[in-house]
Amino acid sequence: MIETAEAEAPVRPAPERFSPLWHIAAVLALYVILRGLQTAAIAWLAQPGATVADSLLSWDAGWFVRVAGEGYPTGYTYDADGVLVGNGIAFFPLYPALIRLTSFTGLSLPDAALAVTWVCGAAASVALFQLGTRLYDRRTGYALTVLVIAQPMSVVLNMGYSEGLFLALAAGALLAAHKRAWIWMGVLGLAGALARPTGFALTVALAVAVLPAWRTESRRGRITSLTAAGVAMAGTPAYLLWAGHRIGDWDAWFRIQTAGWGSTFDFGRTTLKFLDSTARTGNGWVQVSVAWILIGAVVLALVAVGQRPWWPLVAYGLVTLVLVVGQGGYYHSKPRLLVPVLLVLLPLATALGRARLRTIVPALAGYAAFGLWYGAYLVTVWPYTI
Repeated sequence: MIETAEAEAPVRPAPERFSPLWHIAAVLALYVILRGLQTAAIAWLAQPGATVADSLLSWDAGWFVRVAGEGYPTGYTYDADGVLVGNGIAFFPLYPALIRLTSFTGLSLPDAALAVTWVCGAAASVALFQLGTRLYDRRTGYALTVLVIAQPMSVVLNMGYSEGLFLALAAGALLAAHKRAWIWMGVLGLAGALARPTGFALTVALAVAVLPAWRTESRRGRITSLTAAGVAMAGTPAYLLWAGHRIGDWDAWFRIQTAGWGSTFDFGRTTLKFLDSTARTGNGWVQVSVAWILIGAVVLALVAVGQRPWWPLVAYGLVTLVLVVGQGGYYHSKPRLLVPVLLVLLPLATALGRARLRTIVPALAGYAAFGLWYGAYLVTVWPYTI
């Protein structure tokens, strides 16, 4: 009888070896280590006479700092020949606003820009880990986090760029949506829509996320979820309408984007021409690497869809990817625009989540070594914008 009672006794699950706070601390440590290594790589590759700060505040970082200090222009900007050129209206307002706010601590505007980026990158790492853990398991959460923050153009998480801010808001909003924390979803989604044009893709995903609420939530829950999604979706059109009103032309933002950066949505024609010319005559390794990164992103996105992950994440990833591949502009900026596209890294994260530790560690170490060097090279040695 005693043996039978022991056999029928319920098996208690093994206690967690580490607390949730320990895992968050580990993720933050990984983030600091990777960003530190990338900064060291930038210092190593920096051209004579250039400083690390010069690299971290180059290209579009100057626009963000200028908007933070001077505000937005009230009209179009033209060059000496009377040709329309880009100006600060092209840059969504949340990141410059945070730079300005942070500068009240006594930091200069450039230093404030870097401080905002680093803090937001840390927040993004934690949100990514929690999202990956919630959707899959803790090991996948770690893998997804490292894959995202060490990818080839993760250097923007060091720089005065808005990707770190948007990544934190996107991951946070998706996490809130999965938890059905509708109010937080709406707040973070609205903030994401005011951080980057890609916020449109995030708000589409949040709208998809609230659909199941109509079957399972109470009347109050349905109203809350719908309102939250609506608030988030208002962000992008609100800024575009404000920009048009300020300039006095309803499509001012689109005209400025096209004039300054060639960022016109052409349904992928420019991307296809780039891939064709690279396959035929491409002779620069950066050009060839960007082509392979784009092809790899599309293939991995298709693989991810075939794995049937959480549908809001699919919606977010596919719309973001379409926006990157479908627009014109500089080909060497596309790897940076792929940084927030979480979907393309999902197959790798889930595969690593199932692998043994002796496979995960060298795989992620090799991936990070290439990714950190690649980004550092493009902001130091490569002479064109990212």
